[in-house]
Amino acid sequence: MENIPFFTEDTIVFGILLLCLGLVFYTSSINKGFWKAFYKYVPALLLCYLLPAIFNSLGIISPEWKELDADGNLVEKSSKVYYIASRFLLPASLVLMTLSIDLKAIFNLGPKAIIMFLTGTFGIIIGGPIAILLISLVSPETVGGAGFDAVWRGLSTLAGSWIGGGANQAAMLEIYEYNPEKYGGMVLVDIVVANIWMALLLIGIGKSNKIDRWLKADTTAIESLKEKVSNYAQSITRTPTLTDYIIMLSIAFVTVGLSHWGANGISSFLSGNFEIFNDKSSALSSFTSKFFWMITLATTIGILLSYTKAKQYEGAGASKLGSIFIYILVATIGMKMDLSMIFENPGLIAIGLVWMTIHALLLVGVAKLIKAPYFFLAVGSQANVGGAASAPVVAAAFHPSLATVGVLLAVFGYVVGTYGAILCTYLMQIASVG
Repeated sequence: MENIPFFTEDTIVFGILLLCLGLVFYTSSINKGFWKAFYKYVPALLLCYLLPAIFNSLGIISPEWKELDADGNLVEKSSKVYYIASRFLLPASLVLMTLSIDLKAIFNLGPKAIIMFLTGTFGIIIGGPIAILLISLVSPETVGGAGFDAVWRGLSTLAGSWIGGGANQAAMLEIYEYNPEKYGGMVLVDIVVANIWMALLLIGIGKSNKIDRWLKADTTAIESLKEKVSNYAQSITRTPTLTDYIIMLSIAFVTVGLSHWGANGISSFLSGNFEIFNDKSSALSSFTSKFFWMITLATTIGILLSYTKAKQYEGAGASKLGSIFIYILVATIGMKMDLSMIFENPGLIAIGLVWMTIHALLLVGVAKLIKAPYFFLAVGSQANVGGAASAPVVAAAFHPSLATVGVLLAVFGYVVGTYGAILCTYLMQIASVG
């Protein structure tokens, strides 16, 4: 983190990220020769994620670093591009991609989405203690520690992050009081392992038809939803005018403003009137997360607008505009990944990788058992591990109309996140002592 990147100005960093997206989309549109063969095996979305990670790894850009101020003190600096993408562009994309949604058709997808999500949650809950037991056989010191330095306390924050999100992660840090000086190591594991897993899921999207055949999955409901949305879009498709673009952006960013205003109000109301929400040791403390309420409100507004004439803006390209914002978010997520981090703390990384492998194997096993499509596997997993910032990214990679499924499951993850993480931590404590 101490290494100052070559470019520190966000305007330049944003330009580099858009350069990455432009290169990927241009080369992927060349339907012949090397690029046709290349993109047959490497999903374009994965490259949108990996290219910024490579720029970060080479020290050209970085999400955060340390530098000396005018007084010679070492101060932390950070890029704001991820914050802007996740707080402004994500809710804007959600409302634009939800305008044409058919909520009834989403519910018609059946119970398999919830089953896969809960399987993912269960995989994280049991994966932690099993990973500790397995790693302890090879390297007992890696899973040791006493008092507030106990590794299981630190791993509790991973459980919170991988079931719910950032708010749940912070709650677990407060509840189990892991040594703050060592907390950075856990954040490192979170970033490295979660991003490796997301990369694998993105690779799988390019091969989803083969995976579905292997799973013997019934994708009828998903294809029906995609076809229904596509047919509706085609029936109202028109050449968008400047007025259309202005109105779509107005709808999107008025919603962003309302979502932030509402999120601030709800969070302040809960923390100001109910003491239990202020107690960081309470599982309910995560409900004061402004990000949680922002995502929830943006999605709710989008769903409500889908019952109005605003739905017709899908014909002018509302979901395409939303997809642009999603891809920018993907690039900023990729920028947070430093590939060299994988070698910094191999013991803890090993725990994280074993943990995520158990999560993945359980998902594959249950998907095979109930013949669930790869879409439910990928989105159910990412709703746990990635949360509301990346679950809609993975869902929209299948089809923009499916982004709402990712959001709804991710919001559910926030609700159960702290409770599931507490259970996981209890089991990890037993595994460590044992």
